[in-house]
Amino acid sequence: MRIYILTDQEGVCGVVSSVDYASPGAPYYEQARRLLTLEVNAAVEGALEGGATEIFVLDGHGHGSIDIELLHPEAVCLTGRPVFFPFEFDASFDALMFVGQHAKANTDGGSLSHTGNMAQDDLILNKRSLGELGWYVQLAGYHGKPTILVTGDEAVCEEMHALVPETVTVAVKRGIKRGPAKGLLEDQNRKFNVAAVHLSPVKARELIRQAAAEAVRKIDQIPPFFIEPPYELVSILRPADTGGDYRVAINHGDDFVELGKQARHHIHGSAAIPFSLDEVI
Repeated sequence: MRIYILTDQEGVCGVVSSVDYASPGAPYYEQARRLLTLEVNAAVEGALEGGATEIFVLDGHGHGSIDIELLHPEAVCLTGRPVFFPFEFDASFDALMFVGQHAKANTDGGSLSHTGNMAQDDLILNKRSLGELGWYVQLAGYHGKPTILVTGDEAVCEEMHALVPETVTVAVKRGIKRGPAKGLLEDQNRKFNVAAVHLSPVKARELIRQAAAEAVRKIDQIPPFFIEPPYELVSILRPADTGGDYRVAINHGDDFVELGKQARHHIHGSAAIPFSLDEVI
């Protein structure tokens, strides 16, 4: 049984802020890499315990965040930049797992929540708002595969259960609710959802190990999620300046993977959105 683990950094227990943890040169970047890698190792151990035979890890954080020296010896890892969608995920895998995932942009109480980057306001596929989580859950569904485990903050676990209630989740921290970040500029958004209540990282890793084993054992009970084509993808960026307008790109396609490879050309003006945002799920 082949398992694909997609990793990010902002949903890791002990990762506090994107400014101090997320990029090379940040004061706690090496600590963040270690914390993420140990959570990945916990998921690998659990998956193997549950019956997985091969584990493929994507170092999915923007700058990369896996410490390859600490990685579990039974895993292989796609790392280095550039890497391109769909990051070698294909029908040969039996299931997708997320480790260290965060909630989508504008999630109230989402710890370090964003979609792709802090400038993105929303990503809407056929009138359904998808964060990074939903985008890759959709990729798994494109191949008929389930997403069986999500670990991260409490808000991303709720986001996953709204897509597939049966997916096993582990909340390793809980962001403090203070309203959505709608309307904020990129740098304001980066600093908006920082405060969170964290578990002990040791406790978090034990919960992840247990959940990964459970998820693999339950693989046949967890359905894929998939939005059917044809597709209209609307990408909305935050205003570049105070008082500025949103920037919008619209892409169309009949194949989800090919849609994901298309360039997005944003133009100024929220009037370009082809539907009312009240219609978005």
